[in-house]
Formats: sequence, structure tokens, C-alpha cells
Amino acid sequence: MNWIQLNSSDDLERIKEESRVNPVMIFKHSTRCSISDMALNRLERSWSDQDMANVKPYYLDLIRNRNVSNEVAEVFDVRHESPQVLIIKNGEVVYNDSHMGINYNAIKDLAKS
Repeated sequence: MNWIQLNSSDDLERIKEESRVNPVMIFKHSTRCSISDMALNRLERSWSDQDMANVKPYYLDLIRNRNVSNEVAEVFDVRHESPQVLIIKNGEVVYNDSHMGINYNAIKDLAKS
């Protein structure tokens, strides 16, 4: 799995544009939270580059980039949570879940549809 770092608000406009071609996933991670570590580990262990070849995975360290995390919530009209996964297609959120609700199979199904 090759994470793309999400570090600035400029990245959000690029993500919206990229999502018009292929799905984009944002994983919001708190490096101070053991639940977030567990959710990240589960996602990375399940991830198949072959199944998810058309998905661009972005990683947001919200401790370092809290302002960007707040902008994600505002731009995509979702409540801030951590850990949190968003799947964006055509500039809109089509999947949003957090904590142990993050489901790789649901993400995979959305990526293929």
C-alpha cells in the first residue's frame, strides 16, 4: 500500500478533481490513539493492491495537520472523527465511517462500482 500524504488544503481540490476519474480514499489518523493505530493496521493488512488498483489512498496525520482535518470535514460536509475513512467519487463522499466501523470489504465494493 502506497500512501499519499495529505498535508495541505491545496490537496483537497486535487482530490476532488482526481475523484472524477477514480475513487479517492482519505484515512484520517491520530498518531496518539491506539484505536486509530488498530484501524490503520487492519486496513493495511486487508489492502490488496490488485483489488484497489484504481483507488488513490491518502493519509492524513491529523495531529500534525489538524487544520487540514478540519477542512476535510468542512469541504466534504462530514463530522470530524478519528480514525476515519472517506471514499470520494465525483467530488462527493460516498462512504464515511470511523473507528471499528471502517470496513475494507465495503471500501473495496465501492471502489469497483
